[in-house]
Amino acid sequence: MTMKERYRRTIEYFNATIPVAETELVYSDPYSLIVAVILSAQCTDKRVNMITPPLLEKYPDIKSMAEARPEDIFEFIKSCSYPNSKTKYLSGMAKMLINEFNGLVPSEPELLRRLPGVGRKTAHVIASVAFRKPVMAVDTHVMRVSKRIGLVINAKTPLEVEKQLTANIPAHMLYKAHHWLILHGRYVCKARNPLCSECGLREFCKYYHSEKT
Repeated sequence: MTMKERYRRTIEYFNATIPVAETELVYSDPYSLIVAVILSAQCTDKRVNMITPPLLEKYPDIKSMAEARPEDIFEFIKSCSYPNSKTKYLSGMAKMLINEFNGLVPSEPELLRRLPGVGRKTAHVIASVAFRKPVMAVDTHVMRVSKRIGLVINAKTPLEVEKQLTANIPAHMLYKAHHWLILHGRYVCKARNPLCSECGLREFCKYYHSEKT
């Protein structure tokens, strides 16, 4: 099977089985999304979705978050992973948006990456989800699933995976493909005990056939 055919069949499968593919983080605008994504680092979406409603009720906009005392932010997010670091990120992010971006979340990944707590993956999530930019965010699910299916070859880093996926997936579908791979990795192609018997990609999945031989 050619790589082009592999991508075509993968996209067809996900289009049919997951026609609506969106983030499971609850958000209403770019500000609430960036808050949720910063909190989601090494933390479950379920936990983040429990934290963000009271946090955003207290600090409903960038200005209020920028003016908040770090110790007060901490009280709202202390149940997530690395709350001390994330408190600094949220406070610093909001202050930088006020001071350098006129109180607006930028749409370009390069600008987003200037913000505290926003690395390449986080920037791409925000740019893709909030602004539909044609970028691919690579997390552990995306990396694992794309390797197992055989969508990437000899890719050892998230950046290498990102480049290969971006080169082979139509630009207008990148935001959706990101969620396809995440959801597939979260619920079917799990790190441990993947549910291969439930997966319609197993006919041409490299991982499935390597395990069967």
